[in-house]
Amino acid sequence: MRLRELVFGAACAAAVRAAARLGVADALGDAPMTVESLASAVRAEPKPLRRLLRTLSCYGVFAERPDGTFAHTEMSRLLREDDPNSLRDISLWCTEPWTWDAWPRLDQAVRTGRNVVEGLYGKEFFAYLNEDAPESADVFNRAMTTSSEQSARDVAALLDLSASTSVADLGGGQGHVVACLLDKYPAMRGYLLDLPRVVDNALPRLREGGDLADRAYIVPGDIREAVPVEADVYIIKNILEWDDESTARLLRNVVEAGGPGARVVVIENLVDDTPSMRFSTAMDLLLLMNVGGAKHTTDSMVGRLGAAGLEVGDVRPVNPYLHAFDCKVSG
Repeated sequence: MRLRELVFGAACAAAVRAAARLGVADALGDAPMTVESLASAVRAEPKPLRRLLRTLSCYGVFAERPDGTFAHTEMSRLLREDDPNSLRDISLWCTEPWTWDAWPRLDQAVRTGRNVVEGLYGKEFFAYLNEDAPESADVFNRAMTTSSEQSARDVAALLDLSASTSVADLGGGQGHVVACLLDKYPAMRGYLLDLPRVVDNALPRLREGGDLADRAYIVPGDIREAVPVEADVYIIKNILEWDDESTARLLRNVVEAGGPGARVVVIENLVDDTPSMRFSTAMDLLLLMNVGGAKHTTDSMVGRLGAAGLEVGDVRPVNPYLHAFDCKVSG
């Protein structure tokens, strides 16, 4: 029966996605509700909604009570947009339409070691997202923003940058890590580097008129092509998962920009040292299919960084799912 359940894993993922898109968790308050009331709130038919909720209840997402009403569980609350630990956007990102095209071709990716997205859509993954699937691109950006918001404070709390005057966050999204570090160090300058479409939505605090604008510099561009910023510290968080060539180019760009002695802090979640192995290993396979990338083990990350000319010092946990590799440029 366990194998039967596993091969219907797509049904569970689709049910979570449907609940997130319908807004069921947002409609359900602290008190249990009838299916009829929920259906009215989310503009759905009561009978199919009951079937959806019954399926999710089997996995601990929502709970069906003896009187037939449904109530929140710890997991269902994470699908609410207003929950501080919300995973709604992450749930949508992991179940976007392109994933349903890619998963059936996992065997092809395993045979070749290459991504399958270029064969599906005729172009590199991020080009496909931004040019052909803008809704998925928006979901991706929201998911990365949520992830950054939830981890930025942990990163800032961990890092001691008291000896530095400038920090650059590469692929830093909307700038949550930069903002937290500028709050922690009032004399520091911060640089946010990411694609133009991403930094156009940088935090208002970092933009003109914001309280951090006089110390924040927003640099649009592709960090795989160049890192046009000289800083004391470079932060690379959750982006060394691309294909080998792109990862090597980024690290080479960082080494060239920083020069000997520059500090580089790489933050990633690992597939050999994490309490979230099922999620991390699944994301590892998804990365194989979309960009030909991979999650790292501790050894593979240390090897990759060393090959790029970085000396790895401390490796420390940031929180239960992230680790920081503190490095400096050799020379």
